[in-house]
Amino acid sequence: MRLKSDIFVSALVRRVFGLGGYAAVLRKGAEEAGAIFIRQRSRLGTETFYAPAPQSFFDDPAPGRLFEIRLEGVDGEAVDQAVAREIRFDPDCWVVEIEVDARGDLFEVAAEKDS
Repeated sequence: MRLKSDIFVSALVRRVFGLGGYAAVLRKGAEEAGAIFIRQRSRLGTETFYAPAPQSFFDDPAPGRLFEIRLEGVDGEAVDQAVAREIRFDPDCWVVEIEVDARGDLFEVAAEKDS
């Protein structure tokens, strides 16, 4: 069974702080099943933007949350634009910002599929 969005976000924020990083909820979405987007800031001033992975990545019909990298190593303005597009498409989405050196096992990222 998949965690509700608000519980997943709360756990993510708590884990980031537990690792000595910083996390903030920039936008609260639907508590039950709002899409979650994560922007990870690096010390170099670049960002990586994670979005929910398309359903085609799922082998299991009821998996946990899986993310894909939409933007990597870009400036904050590019991520701002991507976030604005997502909010226009889905106003019930969540946006979480994290600042950690390495993502580690904070959340699962889909491996790129072979073409």
